[in-house]
Amino acid sequence: MCVYLFIWSFKWITMEASFDHLMNQDDLSGVCEEDILADPYVPSLKWSDISLRQWLDKPERSVDALECLHIFSQIVEIVNIAHAQGIVVHNVRPSCFVMSSFNHVTFIESASCSDSGSDSLEDGLNGQTVEVIKASSPFPSSLGSEGFRSIMTPVNALSETSCMQSSSVYAAQISLNEGSGECRKMDGRHVEEAEDKMQSFPMKQILALETTWYSSPEEASGGPSSSASDIYRLGVLLFELFCSFSSREEKSRTMSSLRHRVLPPQLLLKWPKEASFCLWLLHPEPSNRPKLSDILQSEFLNEPRDDLEEREAAIELRKRIEEQELLLEFLLLMQQRKQEASHKLQDTISFLRSDIEQVMMHQTNFKRKSRSCPDLEKDNHLPLNLSSTTRVENTDSAGLGSRKRFRPGILIPDLEVCGDNLDDDQNEQGVLFKYSRLMKNFKKLELAYFLMRGRVNKPSRRQFVKHSSISSEGRGSIVLNERSSVNNLASKESCNDNRQGGWISPFLEGLCKYLSFSKLKVKADLKQGDLLNSSNLVCSLGFDRDGEFFATAGVNRKIKVFGYESIVNEDRDIHYPVVEMASKSKLSCVCWNRYIKSQIASSNFEGVVQVWDVTRSQVVTEMEEHERRVWSIDFSSADPTILASGSDDGSVKLWSINQAILLLHLGMSIGTIRTKANVCCVQFPVDSGRSLAFGSADHKIYYYDMRNIRVPLCTFTGHSKTVSYVKYIDSSTLVSASTDNTLKLWDLSMCSSRVIDSPVQSFTGHMNVKNFVGLSVSDGYIATGSETNEVFIYHKAFPMPVLSYKFEIDPLSGHEMDAAAQFISSVCWRGQSSSLVAANSTGHIKILEMV
Repeated sequence: MCVYLFIWSFKWITMEASFDHLMNQDDLSGVCEEDILADPYVPSLKWSDISLRQWLDKPERSVDALECLHIFSQIVEIVNIAHAQGIVVHNVRPSCFVMSSFNHVTFIESASCSDSGSDSLEDGLNGQTVEVIKASSPFPSSLGSEGFRSIMTPVNALSETSCMQSSSVYAAQISLNEGSGECRKMDGRHVEEAEDKMQSFPMKQILALETTWYSSPEEASGGPSSSASDIYRLGVLLFELFCSFSSREEKSRTMSSLRHRVLPPQLLLKWPKEASFCLWLLHPEPSNRPKLSDILQSEFLNEPRDDLEEREAAIELRKRIEEQELLLEFLLLMQQRKQEASHKLQDTISFLRSDIEQVMMHQTNFKRKSRSCPDLEKDNHLPLNLSSTTRVENTDSAGLGSRKRFRPGILIPDLEVCGDNLDDDQNEQGVLFKYSRLMKNFKKLELAYFLMRGRVNKPSRRQFVKHSSISSEGRGSIVLNERSSVNNLASKESCNDNRQGGWISPFLEGLCKYLSFSKLKVKADLKQGDLLNSSNLVCSLGFDRDGEFFATAGVNRKIKVFGYESIVNEDRDIHYPVVEMASKSKLSCVCWNRYIKSQIASSNFEGVVQVWDVTRSQVVTEMEEHERRVWSIDFSSADPTILASGSDDGSVKLWSINQAILLLHLGMSIGTIRTKANVCCVQFPVDSGRSLAFGSADHKIYYYDMRNIRVPLCTFTGHSKTVSYVKYIDSSTLVSASTDNTLKLWDLSMCSSRVIDSPVQSFTGHMNVKNFVGLSVSDGYIATGSETNEVFIYHKAFPMPVLSYKFEIDPLSGHEMDAAAQFISSVCWRGQSSSLVAANSTGHIKILEMV
């Protein structure tokens, strides 16, 4: 019995796609690269390649004697190579050969083998098989023994439907589309379905008929297969090459009669030599059939044929032409892509020049303004005046061949070694420190610049004005600190900024803030007495109105209030809270009233919202309308008596504290917004009570006008997972956090559209796929936690982190923490300062400061 070894692991490449494969190796699909590398003989088939069976069964096929003889000669050479090594090639059948567009034949199916000198499958095989991989072209005699490879394999390795695999390019295409880059074996069922779509002959039926047609008389009677059986199969193949049929029934009837050596009259009349040669190969007695050496030396194959030589020369010439066309197409495509890249680079250089001119113009204006200020004129440390600097080669990791500029006469320290220890009180050292940070982060800043530059080119005039009006204040305060006279630019110049240099102010603000700090430093570790308690997850942190106290709440069912200054300034073994209030359930969120200093609200896992009086350590009022856990609460800044809460029951409820007090401490909601998914966070804007934003488990952020809570004013749909936090950076900018590993920045001035799916910015670098990790904003800085037990700081202008800090050391034991099992659970800025408090999942709390 035949054993088939060859597994479909071909690399299918079309001419159109080949260039993309060259440019991007990731585009390869439907092929297992390891298999190809392990088997150098695997042929690379093209979509233009078809099996010999498909070629023979073409309804429009007309017999071309030279073409058929060319194909037959190649197959004879393949079989001859096998027989020279004592191998019986069982599968000398059309389904097991593939033809290229140049009529070059490739054998891609396994062949049984026997030991050298043996014709018996049973005597010589002993469980071994060989793969005949490829024929040379056009005359395969040069292939030698390299075309065959002995491989030990079980006899039942593959079913007989393997031949169908090699005969179906369409089936391979189906595998390619379904594979998505994985190496897959195609079973007979898949191939049969593919072939049924492609042609009227069911492939399984064709294979069964072909096996019968190509079986020698001795095999049909149960005898062993031998090299003479291959000769018989060559005779059948020669007959099929020179005989065309008008219908499937006619072919089946004629092929069945061939076993009795009955040839159709038209073949005898039109091709007498070929018919005679067929009968010689089809002799019923194996011993009377010719040897392959006889066939190769026969007059039939060796008689001079000028037409055949011309045909082969033409085929070879056509092949060369197509190869040249392929190379030309590759070069033209590469030229096109390089030209496109060149045009993009020229455009980039063009707007860089424009931006440089704009910045230089701004700098000139500032310098002109500074001349009118005697204090600035006397200040010889003005950071903008770098015209008299010397240039030193920079060899830092940015690898940009850039030059560091230093003022003459200053001893320059090693910035890489002592960058964090530079004296910020000295203006020159501060400039050098920022320049060092700029060079270290050049690539990231370059990316941020192009992102912002592209964004500024797209928005409407309305947005340009909004950005410039916000950031012009930042530019005045950052570029020339405490120089108020410089901020009074002429209105004409301001209009020019808005029209031509709208990107400068926001980028400069972000750049200066990005370069202002080098690290997060621990100011204090909060050492609590109950850290050994296993239920110590801190779910929420919050500072009071003045930043004097901060509260913690979590699964330990306690609200603890600590004095900030005492924690920072007093070194104690244990820090005790100023106030501690117990709840009946696990706490999810706390929020201080921004107007009433002693008032704090909390939400718990049972759906209860409570308002506490911290000075008396007792509950002022309770609101119990939610049916499930409440995740988030927030006081309105514009009206401190209004409170919002968001719950797993899919609702946001609005509460009036004054009304609740009048109703004997039992609150009733004054409004309800219902959604179809869990609400994870709610937030009022910092300067208005007319709007509300909340994030949901349906991956969306809903923005409501409080004057109409029936439908959202706008929906933001950029996240791919649950939205866990939303915070207002300012009245027109919102930042959201999600378990899709991103923070996203949204422009509320775009809310004229009902649905917005494109954020202004996406922040990546932290990891968040499962837990609530906290989110807090301060003066454009965004703090968030990470499931790597780290705190990350972003600035709204740039998508990459500015700073990060990892909780590595246990403050009580002094040992390293198991960061893999821990995550940051909450963060909170101390007002608009550079300090924040952060907690992780084990209850460790640290006060951090940007320095």
